[in-house]
Amino acid sequence: MGSTEETQPARKGRPTSRDVARLAGVSHTAVSFVFNGRAEGNLSPATQERIRQAAAQLGYRPDPVARGLRRRRTAVIGLVTDEIASSPFAGRLLRGAMETAWDSEHLVLTVDSGGDPAKEDAAVAELLDRRVDGIIYAAFSLRRVRVPEGLHRTHSVLANCVPEDDSLPAVIPAERAGGRTAARLLLDKGHRRIAHVGGLDDIASVERLRGFRDALRAEGITVPKEWVVRTGGEISGGHEGALRLLDGVPADRRPTGIFCYNDRVAAGVLHAATRLGITVPEDLSVVGYDDQEHMAAHLSPPLTTVALPHRAMGEAATRLLLDAIDTGKTPPATVRRLACPVISRASVGPVPLR
Repeated sequence: MGSTEETQPARKGRPTSRDVARLAGVSHTAVSFVFNGRAEGNLSPATQERIRQAAAQLGYRPDPVARGLRRRRTAVIGLVTDEIASSPFAGRLLRGAMETAWDSEHLVLTVDSGGDPAKEDAAVAELLDRRVDGIIYAAFSLRRVRVPEGLHRTHSVLANCVPEDDSLPAVIPAERAGGRTAARLLLDKGHRRIAHVGGLDDIASVERLRGFRDALRAEGITVPKEWVVRTGGEISGGHEGALRLLDGVPADRRPTGIFCYNDRVAAGVLHAATRLGITVPEDLSVVGYDDQEHMAAHLSPPLTTVALPHRAMGEAATRLLLDAIDTGKTPPATVRRLACPVISRASVGPVPLR
């Protein structure tokens, strides 16, 4: 009976590429070709398959540290956030970034600064010390941001924010187009008396309201000044704004549709409507914004809303960063705007007949 020494790994512990070569009966160079993406044209399909089967049998995986040293990369990208880890949208953006990175054999190392500029600078410095291949900076809310120190020393992309100095590429929601979309949801159902409730002193609020006015202006509709009620971004603001518009106002003089700054505001509007005996969507249609997880789908009625593309932002920012890493070229400092999709539920209906 022949010895099995030439077909079994010669060492214990983590298997090496030489162990794979020995088991597959090929050269060490052939194994390197397979796991460095150079097999096509150098090895037959049958040989490639034999090497992969040997690797699977041994549980072999290429050493990412050694591979990174050869390529002068670590296959790790950093993700620095302000307050996004505590937001209801964090999971979507992070998932989009991590899965896109994983598909390109990269890991994502995440640091949340809690909105502290000093911590942001320290986080970037720490990531640079760890030789990450690039960094994404993501913000909780759409705004202009101070670029953390050190971000220009590596490939960097911003997500859900734009740099104050316009020095880096950014991926953000198309908020103005989203405002137009929200208004069209009501216009297309025949509504012409449409109000806007809620809003903060931020880019998103300004852009959503501009888009809302764009859509109504295109239909020859002027929104009365008193029908744009700026009451903040919380449920209480929506409740307050709806009472101003609806309480004690005859049905033929009040709005038949309300576009809300976000889903929390919309929840307050729905609560006020119930309190006033106004049925949604039979008497009043309501559109939210954000598609807030664990809220929008569970309101009564379930809320029709315009979703923020958090997952798509994570994916797009990561692809942009990986492209820069692969090519070694810094992408232009442009702003890419992603569409905000409609999530249709049950809070919008035809204009009520009077």
